Amino acid sequence: MQKVSVVIPTKNSRKTIRRCLRSVRDQTYPNIEIIVVDNYSTDNTIKIAQKFTDFVFSASPERSAQRNYGVRKATGQFVMIVDSDMYLSRSVIQECVEALKNDIIGIYIPEKILGNSFWTEVRNFERGFYNSTCVDAVRFLRKKDFEKIGGFDEQLRVAEDWDFDRRIRKLGKTTEIFAHVFHDESSFAIRKYIGKKKTYFHGLQIYIKKWNNDADVKKQIGFIYRMIWVFIENNKWRRLIRHPILSIAMLVLRTLMGTEYLLSKITIKKN
Repeated sequence: MQKVSVVIPTKNSRKTIRRCLRSVRDQTYPNIEIIVVDNYSTDNTIKIAQKFTDFVFSASPERSAQRNYGVRKATGQFVMIVDSDMYLSRSVIQECVEALKNDIIGIYIPEKILGNSFWTEVRNFERGFYNSTCVDAVRFLRKKDFEKIGGFDEQLRVAEDWDFDRRIRKLGKTTEIFAHVFHDESSFAIRKYIGKKKTYFHGLQIYIKKWNNDADVKKQIGFIYRMIWVFIENNKWRRLIRHPILSIAMLVLRTLMGTEYLLSKITIKKN
């Protein structure tokens, strides 16, 4: 049975890392190696991680470097990239291994947002439209393919997952499994979210310049696709009709994001 190396970058992740690691440990697939790469946390993240795995390392400066370091340490034939605030449903890895056959290069894993507020419910509703689209990213693949494309681009501080996905998809076909990963956004707040995205938009320019006029990149940052088409393609418009309140709230959130992005572009041009 082939081994799966699960690589998890951390940074002061004490609130979520225990549940994350437990969800990996409790997978139905038995041959799993857990690799935690910590960015010099000042809390007890490392101590918690060491209770679940012997493979706990330190690396910096950002997620991309941590992930690349973790994959270099990996001994599995397959690699899965998991964030420290994500929890896996029990059959995720089993389904990924079974799906990664023949000419399939990478696996998309559907994501659900966890939280107790109305806005996390809106975020979960929104995230469901992105699965397996150009605004999603492959999380499970063969180690040899990870190495073939050179891993994550360590020059990118944002959109590194999009960049990674673009390069993986150039190697071959991708597919999606049924089982989900759960993303913990219990601390979600609109003001904090918009502020974080403002910083993100500035860093996004490096990614845009790297890919120049790439068609998928145009969709990822384009008004028509991000505000309209991604929500209606492949009959997804039916979800909008079934959930009118969530749809309106999502439109409000997307409008705030779009406005912030336009303001950021204006600021960048002035500078």
